[in-house]
Amino acid sequence: MSILVIGATGTIGSLITQGLASAGAEVKALVRQPGKRSFPVGVTEVVADLTDVSSMRGALSSVRTLFLLNAVTPDEVTQALITLNLAREAGIERIVYLSVIHADKFTNVPHFTGKHTVERMIESFDIPATILRPAYFMQNELMVQQTIQDYSVYPMPIGSSGVSMIDARDIADVAVAELLRRDQASSALNRVTLELVGPQALTGTSVAKIWSSVLGRDIAYGGDDVAAFEGQLASYGPTWLAYDMRLMMAGIQKFGMQATEGTVARLETIIGHPLRTYENFVREAIAEV
Repeated sequence: MSILVIGATGTIGSLITQGLASAGAEVKALVRQPGKRSFPVGVTEVVADLTDVSSMRGALSSVRTLFLLNAVTPDEVTQALITLNLAREAGIERIVYLSVIHADKFTNVPHFTGKHTVERMIESFDIPATILRPAYFMQNELMVQQTIQDYSVYPMPIGSSGVSMIDARDIADVAVAELLRRDQASSALNRVTLELVGPQALTGTSVAKIWSSVLGRDIAYGGDDVAAFEGQLASYGPTWLAYDMRLMMAGIQKFGMQATEGTVARLETIIGHPLRTYENFVREAIAEV
């Protein structure tokens, strides 16, 4: 029996696939197109589509443990609910689902409330699962790194409520630990929800100061204008996604993204090392240019 990783070609999924393979687990990586990317030795590529029930039934056969990550798409909820129903049909009782922090608070943000709907299914059917709720990924900043360096402005309108950004590598480390814990258990384990955060709460101003320190010159915070942010995203991507991101940023400005006390210590115990800091992430990003 194996661990099936859905979302295996993305930032988080590829890290999880690598981590599981390094741990000696039997891993299957779900892809829509064969040969799109290479996987570690021992990882089996499985071709299927989350909206194709027949192919998903095949992909879930002979699977003991499932990692489910859904990309932000208009049919994200449909994909997730179909997959979970088919997993139940296949008798899979070891699941790790990647949700998002404060999914229950950001009720007007499509991809947040969609993930909350999936969480509600997991809870209502008492599915033995770990629900991972990550905050904003540090790796999202790579999309604006060139803007920061070229124009000396940090453009993400994250506001001043505080965002405990987390490194994608730490998210993957927690996911791998939970997948192995469930996979190696003699029977299905109780459901658990983990909020995933970095070690410090950041604001737009404090992030700009970190970039200033690393680059050795002044970087300004671009401000809280979410309408301008939407316009920039819509100029090179789908308008539905740009508006979704605008609503998310407005929610971040209102609620922030911080976990409860003791979360950082709990996560560091799970992964066995300190959580990566934002400053170290920035230094690594600059060094790789």
